[in-house]
Parts: sequence; structure tokens; C-alpha cells
Amino acid sequence: LLPCMHTSLCIFVLDPRGRTPLELAVCLGHLESTRVLLRHSADPTHCNAQGWTVLQEAVSTGDPELVQLVLQYRDYKRATERLAGIPELLSKLRQARDFYVEMKWEFTSWVPLVSKVCPSDVYRVWKSGSCLRVDTTLLGFEHMTWLKGRRSYIFKGGESGAVVMEVDHEKQVVYTEPLSLSPRDAPSLLAAMLPSQENTAQRLTSPIVSTHLNTRNIAFERNKSGIWGWRSEKTEVVSGYEAKVYSASNVELVTRSRTEHLSDQDKSRCKGSKTPLQSFLGIAEQHVSHNGSHVSQCASPHNPTAITAEEYFDPEFPLNNRDIGRPVELTSKVQRFKATLWLSEAHPLSLAEQVIPIIDLMAISNAHFAKLRDFITLQLPPGFPVKIEIPLFHVLNARVTFSNLCGCDEPVNAVTVHTPEAAPQAGNTAPPPLHCEVDPSVFEPPAEYTTLGPGRSEPMRDEDDNLLQFAIQQSLLDAGTESDQVRPCHCMLSIPLRRGKRQSAHYLQQL
Repeated sequence: LLPCMHTSLCIFVLDPRGRTPLELAVCLGHLESTRVLLRHSADPTHCNAQGWTVLQEAVSTGDPELVQLVLQYRDYKRATERLAGIPELLSKLRQARDFYVEMKWEFTSWVPLVSKVCPSDVYRVWKSGSCLRVDTTLLGFEHMTWLKGRRSYIFKGGESGAVVMEVDHEKQVVYTEPLSLSPRDAPSLLAAMLPSQENTAQRLTSPIVSTHLNTRNIAFERNKSGIWGWRSEKTEVVSGYEAKVYSASNVELVTRSRTEHLSDQDKSRCKGSKTPLQSFLGIAEQHVSHNGSHVSQCASPHNPTAITAEEYFDPEFPLNNRDIGRPVELTSKVQRFKATLWLSEAHPLSLAEQVIPIIDLMAISNAHFAKLRDFITLQLPPGFPVKIEIPLFHVLNARVTFSNLCGCDEPVNAVTVHTPEAAPQAGNTAPPPLHCEVDPSVFEPPAEYTTLGPGRSEPMRDEDDNLLQFAIQQSLLDAGTESDQVRPCHCMLSIPLRRGKRQSAHYLQQL
């Protein structure tokens, strides 16, 4: 294996069965081979043709040391990619017009139990040049209660690099970190990404869950209003802009769960947690298990049908449904949803130039924004999406509304609006450009706050997995039966930063 490491190409080449060398080593449970490949830059975030990641395949082996190793390198790769990608996104922002906008996130569900605990939050966004600030108040979820607070995330780009600051207004602490990684910092960052034993154990005793939106057959159509015979295309006023209402049909939410790594006790616990509501929600549910192929006496737990190396690497040799790795026990659920869009052709904000770069920035470590980005980058009908409602998880929807652009609806301190001087010419339907000036003080923390270096002492939690667990568990179980602590993915950036006292009334009043 080591001689091959001198040519990095072989690390990424797929074998005749569609696996990378790293995925093959993981599926076979070869810990040291996995360690060598990861040290030589094999991709721990790779996703195979079946939609499973290297980490998920590691969990399926049931080996805690292997899971811990892959998880450490996956989080390390995510952190380095964030460090490398944010300055580029800030550079893109520099080209766009300055603005202020509010993004209201409302989480909704048709299940009464979930709807009672669904929160809402307003992201306040200031953009000036290559500087960006985002304020949020929704911090987490604990003991059936959504945790509130006040946080500001400030990104500042410059010629010499970029910096990110997390401002804790309640504790009056600022955590700051430069967005650069020198070679000498890499070992310490890798060491900081080592997951806890509790994190590893939780993964090994829980089903492997994957969820994604299938939009291959998506179709947009105008909503209708009125009674039969007098129906017309529906329009609504959203945030002061007339918007056409569209429905996006054929949106499928696919949830898959694997349990082959669980003990009989863990499986019984999962099955015992089901309620009649869970059975009702399990629409289009299919269970797929091992097909009972002959198991040789020479087989191992990671190669139950004793496939030889010659058989595996021969593309002409038929395996006849045999494979390496533990036999997969898979449950799939497919639900069809309708997403709704409110599109305004009179809105002055540019989706491509102003909004998508910010959503890209947020999506680096925020599962909600990642799903929003995947949806709004589809080929949408014309107009700016002033409001969007999309499914997030099994029974959880997100409704996002853009409002108070440049402080036109409600004045915002430190934001000066410049109204268009001339009305649009006849025949020109394009909205006039809206200018605003953001005071540079917005991007500076209060002087009386204590400024610290990066204080994050633990690697980023897999918030997407945690929120998915919350969405499913809280919708499928009776109230109060689950005591797990789940923190939803509402942290703008997870590279920094720990929480560091009192609240600055002057600073909060200013903004």
C-alpha cells in the first residue's frame, strides 16, 4: 500500500465494484490500512453510488476505533475546507451591492406534537464590501425546550486574508479566529477533531440514517385562487412586493435507515419505541435484508461470503449478489411533498449575485441553509423568491421569508437607504436598483467586550444528524419519552468558537 501513496491518483480511483481504496479498507475493517490512506489525503467525505458515506460504512462495521478514526479525519477535512472556502466567498460578495435584509425562518409540521415545539428565528444580515454580519437568536434544543440567546457572526475579508468573529452579547465575549491554516497548525487542528467516546458510542448504538430531497422530476405550476369557474392565477403581497405563488410538485423526501451494526438489544429498543403514529408515517416503507447467500466456513464478519481478491477485482467475475462488508439491513421511506414558492419580479435583490453567495457561506456548516441552497439553485421560474416553504425532514418543514430589505419596512440603525432617483422607463419591467450604505461600525464588536482567541475545544457535532434525530423522534414518539439532548444546526459557522457576561445595552440598542 505504501508505494502506491507516492502517486495520489490511486487513492481516488474506483475499483471494479465502485469503491475507493479507503472505502474498501473500511468495509473490510482494516484499521491500519484506513489509517495510512487517511494520512495520505484519502477523502473521508466520499459518498458512494448507493449514497452512503465512508463514515456510515465505518459505523456499519461496528468497530469503535475505526469509526473514531474516520470521524476525526472527516471533521478535519470539513474544517480545512471551510477555512479555504470562506475567503473566496467573501471575495465574491465584494462584487455585489451592499444591503441589509432579514430572513425569517419558521419551522412547521403537520404533526400536532411537533408543531407545539417548532421555533422561529430571524436572521439579520448586513453586507458591505467583503464584510458580512449575521445575527441569530436560536441556539439549540434541550429537554424539549428551544434555547434562545443573542449571537452575532462577523466575517471580514481583506487583502491579507479573512477573519471570523463570534460575539456573545449575553456574556460580552468575542471569539475571533483568522481564516487561514498554516502547515504547522494542521496537526493541532487534527488532534482537536478527535471525537469523544460518547459520540462514537452513540453512533454505534443508533441506526445509520440518510435523508435527501429528490428533485429530478420536479415541476413548477402556478397556484389558482377563487371558486370553480372563476379561478385565476394566485398572487399575494409578501414584504411589500407582489408575488406569484407557485407549487413545486414531485418533490420526494427519501429517508433510509441501516441497522446491521446494532446489537439485538439495540434493535429491540428501536422497535419497541415505535408507535401507531410511526407506522402511519412510514409511507412507502420497504425493508431490505441479506438475501441469504451461502456463507463459507472461511468467511469473516467483514467478508461473510468469502469473496477472494481475485474474484473481487475481476470485473468479469459475477458475484451474484454477494458483497464484502456486513449484510445490509435497510429500511427506506419515501414521502412526496409539495414545496411552495412566492416569486416577485419586482424585487430589487439579486438571487445570484447577492443572496446565493451568502447562502453558500451559511451552508458550509448549516444543514438548513444547505437544503435551501440545493432548492433555490434549481431552474426556478422568473422572479426573486421572497418566500419559500420546503420540507427539511420526515415531518418538518421550513418557511423562509425575506423582508425589510435595506430597512425600507422598518428603519435599522447604521443602515442608510438611498432611494432610486428616477422611475423606470415605460416598457422596462426590471425593478430599479436599491442602494443602501452600511456603517462600518456594524462589523466591529463593542469596545467593552472581552476579545479572546479561538476557544472551541471540541470538534463540531454532526448537527444535521442531530436535528434529523430530533425531527423523527419527536414526531414518532409520545411526548416526554425521549430525554436525548439535541442541538439543531443554527450555528452560522462551526470552526470557531466557544461561548465566553453581561449584555451591552448600548450595542444592542444601536443595532
